[in-house]
Formats: sequence, C-alpha cells, structure tokens
Amino acid sequence: MQPRNMSMSGVVDLAAVKAAQEAKAKAEQARAEAARQGGGGAVSATSLVIDVDEAGFERDVLQRSTEVPVVIDFWAEWCEPCKQLSPLLERLATEYNGRFVLAKIDVDANQMLMQQFGIQGIPAVFAVVAGQALPLFQGAAPEAQIRGTLDQLVQVAEERFGLTGLTVDSNAEPGAQPAEEPEVPAGPYDALLEAAVQALDAGDLGGAVQAYKNVLSDDPGNTEAKLGLAQAELLQRVQGADPQQVRKDAADRLGDVQAQIAAADLDLVGGHVEDAFGRLVDTVARTAGDDRDAARVRLLELFEVVGADDPRVTAARRALARALF
Repeated sequence: MQPRNMSMSGVVDLAAVKAAQEAKAKAEQARAEAARQGGGGAVSATSLVIDVDEAGFERDVLQRSTEVPVVIDFWAEWCEPCKQLSPLLERLATEYNGRFVLAKIDVDANQMLMQQFGIQGIPAVFAVVAGQALPLFQGAAPEAQIRGTLDQLVQVAEERFGLTGLTVDSNAEPGAQPAEEPEVPAGPYDALLEAAVQALDAGDLGGAVQAYKNVLSDDPGNTEAKLGLAQAELLQRVQGADPQQVRKDAADRLGDVQAQIAAADLDLVGGHVEDAFGRLVDTVARTAGDDRDAARVRLLELFEVVGADDPRVTAARRALARALF
C-alpha cells in the first residue's frame, strides 16, 4: 500500500492538479445535492476521530481527504508528549465540528506509514487535503499555535479545494458515513486529460504537453488543460538542467534575462514560489523592450502554474503592475 499523490517537500506536483479539481467539483456537487434533499449526509460526532492503520489508510485518509481535511496524529503508547497532544487534538476535532477529521496512527503498529511520511520523532502531525500530504508540526505545541495552524488548514482547504467539511448530526448513529454522492458525469475531454496525467506519471512530459494541447485545440478555455499544460511545459523546460550552473549564471549575470528566467523556473519547481515571482518582477523593473516583455510573459506563465486564486499570485500581480507603470 502506497499513499498516492503526496507532495511532502513543496515541489510542484502535477498529479495533484486533477485530484484538486475533482475534489472541488465533488464537494460543490455534494453541497448542491444535500441542499436539494434538504440536508443529509451527516455523520456522528464520534466519526470525527478515527484510528487508522495501513490497511485502511487509502479509504480512511486518502479517499476521505477529498471530502474534508484529514489531520494525522502519529503517536505511540510510550510517548509522554503524545499523551498531552492527542487529547487536545481530539477535543479540537470535536470543537471544529466537521471542518477536519482526526486520524490517529500508532507508529509501533504501522511502521510502513511512519517511514513513508519520513517521521523522525513523535508526536508528529500531518494533514492530507485532496490526496496531498503536508507536515503541520512536530512535538506538543501550544494550543494557540495549534489552533492557528488548523485555522490556516481549514481556510486553504475551502479556498483552494472547495472542502467545507462534514455536516455533524449529534443524533446520527456512531460510525455513520456521509450519504453516497451522485457520480460526476464524464466530460467530453476526460479521456484526454486522463491520458495527460498518465503521461506525467510515466515521465513522458512531451506526451503530456501534446495531450493538453489536444484538449485546448477544441476547447481553448478548458481550465484544467491550461493549468496542466503550463505545469508540464515548466517541467519540460527544467528537465536536464544543472541547478547549480543555472543559479550561478543568474547570480553572475543579473542583466541576462534568459538566465533570470531559467532560475525562476527552477525556483518554482523547487517550491520557492515567492522567490520565482520576485526574481521576475525585479527583472521586469530593470529592463525594457523585448527583454522586459520576455520576463513579463514568463511571469504570467508561472502565474498559470500556481493558479490565479493563490494569494501569492495576487501579490505578485500587484508588484508587476508597479514595476510596469
């Protein structure tokens, strides 16, 4: 059993694009269906804290994370700090009333999961949102800090993935699960988009680029294809590059626009979003003519990679406007 689509280091994760958009569409459809039926799909409060093992990880964490953020508490019976943190997380799971689910994993009984998440010490707390894993904190942190982290998690899950959480019914039977949601009808380009994702998984960046272009040739406004194409082309550009040499060239030749563009691509692929945007905004500010236009166009392409609704894109757009005008 291998957790899928997990981005642990901040690297741009192309396989996450389809999962994120499917999760958002699924959440929106579930809300619409619940409203049409006058509510429903509620779970009991006891379902907000669950014990998870390796056999149930895909069902209880990965699949559930397409409906609600799942916070994972890695713990062990012998761990004294765990005995302080775990009850606090359980209380907060109840207090947040369905905005996240707490999954408790005993590391002694689930060594494989501990290794896959790279756990070096416990307690360790992670979150999984739309199949994507991210570290939250390690150790018995103060309650105020934990609340702040959970608030940010809930906000990101709602704004980026449309996950508004579960409806909790105090009268629901313990162990009750949300009502089955209607299946999303297949779109006209689903096969091509799936082919693009499979090409990415296989490392065939050229095939992925072509598959996304095939969709856009018929449907130029297809959001998923535009985003996927921008990301596949980004990875294609940095494929085979020597990171040390690229960064040296950028440092030694501040006036070389192509060197700055190449370094910005590497910054973004490495998860350094603000650095990539800042580098290109600075390049736009100190250049003119074709050089300025080249830096501006690449910056707009990187905006597509990250997504228009990302606050870092919003901030960089304002900085770009100041640099241009």
